[in-house]
Amino acid sequence: MNYYPLGSIIIIALIVIVVAMFLSFVPVGLWVTAFFSGVRIKISELIGMKLRRVKPSRIVRPAIKATKAGLDLEISSLEAHYLAGGNVNTLVDALIAAQRANIPLQFERAAAIDLAGRDVLEAVQVSVNPKVIETPNISAVAQDGIEVIVKAKVTVRANIERLVGGAGEQTIIARVGEGIVTTVGSSQSYKSVLENPDSISRVVLDKGLDSGTAYEILSIDIADVDVARNIGARLQTDQAEADKRISEAKASERRAMALAREQEMKAEVEAMRAKVVEAESQVPIAMAEALKSGNLGVFDYYKMKNLNSDTDMRNSISKIPDKNHKKENK
Repeated sequence: MNYYPLGSIIIIALIVIVVAMFLSFVPVGLWVTAFFSGVRIKISELIGMKLRRVKPSRIVRPAIKATKAGLDLEISSLEAHYLAGGNVNTLVDALIAAQRANIPLQFERAAAIDLAGRDVLEAVQVSVNPKVIETPNISAVAQDGIEVIVKAKVTVRANIERLVGGAGEQTIIARVGEGIVTTVGSSQSYKSVLENPDSISRVVLDKGLDSGTAYEILSIDIADVDVARNIGARLQTDQAEADKRISEAKASERRAMALAREQEMKAEVEAMRAKVVEAESQVPIAMAEALKSGNLGVFDYYKMKNLNSDTDMRNSISKIPDKNHKKENK
């Protein structure tokens, strides 16, 4: 039996370890695939990607795809886009789709669109195949006070030139909703809206609502028109109810003022009565002083007493019919 020296075994093991470490750090298989696919990339570039914490497969495979599609893209540009946080694979797919559809799309603009947070591949697809945006139910009121519920479908096509900095779908929906509310609000009656819903589409489309957006509006179609509440009648009812409450409040105020005035008058009458009683209480004292001083004679005193007696008797006689009348009524 032949035995290998221990030194030879150690050397072979070291060689195997070094080769394994080299193959694990340097993607030789990926380099071979790229070489036979027509992508010219050096081993040193792959090692540099590893050192920069970039997965070479995420750069090389999209580069192979672009080369096979006839696109001339630099590896350094793809790596820079990856390091900036972009999606290299989606970017290359978008460039290939734009080339097939004869849409002029440069790498720099596509990279800017991708880094802006938009799906550049979806933008190219929507540019080729327009999509439909359905608005929610939009409530509008005609001049006769009838509420109309309108739902529209907006066909848009992506505008590649305005994808960076252009407004999105929510702006399109908001502008279309505003146009529908304005158009319905300018209608004399809700019946005209129901009879000619296409008039809404024409008026809204002529307003140029896609200005400053990332889309181009191709058509606006009214999908549904429903009659809802009578807003005018409800407003009139609410106004009448408010007027009624105001009138009731004013009446209550006047009634309170009248009661307060009545209480003041009663207080004044009571004060006058108190003064009269006080004055009457002074009469006997004044008469006694007049008798003492000789200003009032006895004959005059008795004459005044008889006059008071006659007055009391007449008052008593005048009250008798009132009592009889009350008994008859009972």
